[in-house]
Amino acid sequence: MTDERWVFGYGSLMWRPGFPFAERQAATLHGRRRAFCIYSVHHRGTYERPGLVLGLAPGGATRGVAYRVADGDWPEVYAYLKDREQPTETYIEASRAVRLADGRRAASLVFLSDVRHPQWAGALSLERQAELIAGARGLSGRNVDYLRDLVEHLRELGVRDQGMEQLLGLVEARELAAG
Repeated sequence: MTDERWVFGYGSLMWRPGFPFAERQAATLHGRRRAFCIYSVHHRGTYERPGLVLGLAPGGATRGVAYRVADGDWPEVYAYLKDREQPTETYIEASRAVRLADGRRAASLVFLSDVRHPQWAGALSLERQAELIAGARGLSGRNVDYLRDLVEHLRELGVRDQGMEQLLGLVEARELAAG
């Protein structure tokens, strides 16, 4: 592994990093899986009407994107990420090895789901996830748009996540029925 500064994105950081980076590569994190396991009361929901956002739940593997950040940019990027990813401190900041698309391994900043946090939703059925996502809206917009962006950007990475695609279908059907 290198001593460079990397950030691993598995959700909106894949398509909207919002910070300067020196390199971007597809990457895989082992030991954690992407899941809608965090109640969102800030970005994609409210306290009155929570939505769901992604987290890195224990088990499996996650394909996403890793960004190498120049040393000179790191203090500002790190402050930005803390503000963006931790508005309600639902994640545990950690360094984990990721496998880059070119075969290198890199220590990367990741935000792991805190299973002890009150916003931890855990393993919800697809139907319950759809119920929470449909109609939810927060400071960053509609929850369904977040899910739709995820599915589209995973496809761009060559990842067909059948569970996420099925969830999107359920949410879209609920929103269509609600008018």
